[in-house]
Amino acid sequence: MHGWIIIDKPLGLGSTQAVSAVKRALREAGVAKTKVGHGGTLDPLATGVLPIALGEATKLAGRMLDSDKIYDFTIRFGEQTSTLDGEGEVIATSDILPARAEVEGVLPRFTGPIEQAPPMYSAIKIDGKRAYDLARAGEEVEMKLRSVTIHALDIVAADANSATLRAHVSKGTYIRSLARDIALALGTVGYVTMLRRVKAGPFTLDQAISLDNLSVAARDRALEQLMLPLTAGLDDIPALPVTPDEALALRQGKVLIGKPHTGLLLAMEGETPVALVESSGPEIRVVRGFNL
Repeated sequence: MHGWIIIDKPLGLGSTQAVSAVKRALREAGVAKTKVGHGGTLDPLATGVLPIALGEATKLAGRMLDSDKIYDFTIRFGEQTSTLDGEGEVIATSDILPARAEVEGVLPRFTGPIEQAPPMYSAIKIDGKRAYDLARAGEEVEMKLRSVTIHALDIVAADANSATLRAHVSKGTYIRSLARDIALALGTVGYVTMLRRVKAGPFTLDQAISLDNLSVAARDRALEQLMLPLTAGLDDIPALPVTPDEALALRQGKVLIGKPHTGLLLAMEGETPVALVESSGPEIRVVRGFNL
């Protein structure tokens, strides 16, 4: 099996646990041992789109990590927690509860290229140790600013003490940090009470399945019906038709000459993906080959 199973990750489950659930489903369905990986970590307190790569699609998991994501998230104003979500202790409070119009008013300041400090409770390594391990040990952690891009940021709903937003963000963006900084810009404090990923790269919630449905499909030996093809993770890459001889050359890692294109392409022999290739002028070189 070579392709993608898109999981709608439930609350409280880690990404590696979701991978384990897919591995169990594959075993239950009688599928031969298959390499499995995920295309982008989701915190246990986050839900939503988690692409799980199978077989040769695992070669594209790194590319999925680099893709844009879209999140829905709710900021609760008036309190800030140590973890910037509902798991931590309250470390700051404020009586200021901004109105919807005030929230809308600051959003342009957080749209486009911005710099943000990641949460102390994150998996970033500092001197070889995870930031969250240092934070839990009570050590002072200095989180360096990082550059990210917020492509779009819109308000979805608001009530007396919270606002729900939708953010289209670049890789490396921390929604918890974004929520913290929006609250601070409003002269108050806040933390994330709900975080749901609705899109990861080309994959959306419409394609995502629950772990319960995954288990049912495994028992019915119908997992292949849930799997998207390997090429589903490359919908934004133009196809490059190649002949059987050219496909053989690419599989051997050779450079093709004589097909003037530019940029990243997906070499296809008929309906079979051969390789992800990079074209510069007349030369086409393999970036990632597929054993299909």
